[in-house]
Formats: sequence, structure tokens, C-alpha cells
Amino acid sequence: MADKHLLTCKNLHAGYGASQVLFGMDFTIDEGEVIGLLGRNGMGKSTTLKNIVGLLKPTQGEIWWEGKALNTMAPDAIARLGIAIVPEGRQCYPNLTVREHLVAFAGNRNGSANQWTLERIYDLFPRLAERSQHMGGQLSGGEQQMLAIGRALSTNPRLLILDEATEGLAPLIREEIWRCLDLLKQEGQTTLVVDKYVDKLVGLADRHIILERGKIVWTGSSAELDADRSLWVRYMGV
Repeated sequence: MADKHLLTCKNLHAGYGASQVLFGMDFTIDEGEVIGLLGRNGMGKSTTLKNIVGLLKPTQGEIWWEGKALNTMAPDAIARLGIAIVPEGRQCYPNLTVREHLVAFAGNRNGSANQWTLERIYDLFPRLAERSQHMGGQLSGGEQQMLAIGRALSTNPRLLILDEATEGLAPLIREEIWRCLDLLKQEGQTTLVVDKYVDKLVGLADRHIILERGKIVWTGSSAELDADRSLWVRYMGV
């Protein structure tokens, strides 16, 4: 399949056993775009992300990466293509140090000359430099989120996915994460973000996809979403 898009999901159906969650989703992501994936809890956002990274396989439909079918690929092979996820719950390793997290997964998957080295990640999150010898299990929730983002960036991904980017974080830490994402956008990082803070996402993302019961019910630009607050109330309870 020849495809000018970086990522294409076509007629995507998925679920868990007999429970179907996604119903015929169609969307694309282009190089350099920042996309917000929105909707209330339980509407299929995390299931969508799990299908993209290979942790869950579609029951119907196709996922393409620059024309390469991802459906049958294992998660590690998908990761090597340049897709990195900051998972919900962070999933830092309790018995690895901060530094070990950031060097164990390091790679050059985007071919950029401006690589995310250990030093650049420490510059982005000075707190990680201060805690470099601490174990993952010794960090606060905010520090773990910084570490999970740093770990993903250390692979120099072509597509960075964040599931609940600022969930459960203190306001100051949330602002730090939004600052980081804005910097990544300025550098041209292609990003797919799930987060409930719609007011922040409209200032960051180029486009948004809203899910309701496993279907795409709206898609459009940040300007369009900002102009129609009824969408916020109807589909996100904001």
C-alpha cells in the first residue's frame, strides 16, 4: 500500500475477547503533526493506542506505517520502526536507576542530526539529572512521568504517543510537561496525545480526534474545537 501519511488506521475494529471497543475508526497522522485524541473515560482512547503499538491486535481493519502493515508485527518490531509510547501509569522499572532507564533503550530511529542524548534529556528535565542514581521506584509520580517521557525520547522516535500525559500530576508538574510538549512541537516531533485538559491541548495540537463509544464522532483543527465549546461539554464533560 503506497501511503503519503506516516500512520494510517483504516476501518479499525478492536476489543477484548467478546467485548468490542472500537468500531470502524479511520484516521491518519502526518509527519510533524501534533494530534489530540479526546473523549471521556472508557471511549476507546487507550485501546486505540494499544493497537498502534501492537499490544492489542485489531479484529478487523488495518494499520499502516508509511505503507507497511503493522497488524501482524510484534510490539518490539513496531517500536524499532520509530513508534514510542509513554504509557498510562508510567510503568517505570522500580529496580533500574534513572540513568539506566535513559541509556538502556537509547536508539536513533528518526535519523535526525539533533538527537535526544542523555545530556539533552537532562537539560529538558533537570530533576532527572539530580535523581540520576535513584531507582525508578523511589521517584514521585511527577518524576516518573518525566522519566517515562525521557525514556521514550531516548529512542529518538518518529512518532511519540502519550497516554494520559498529565493524569494525576500536581499543577506545577503538569505545566512542566506541557512546556516539554510545546518544545517538542517546535522541534517538529510528531506526537499523539491523550489528555483531559482540553484547554491545554487546543494550544498545542494541530488537529483533534474525539471518540464516543469507540467511534470517531468529530475531527478538526484546534481553532475549530476552541470555537465550539459545546463539543467540550457533549463529548468530554468539560
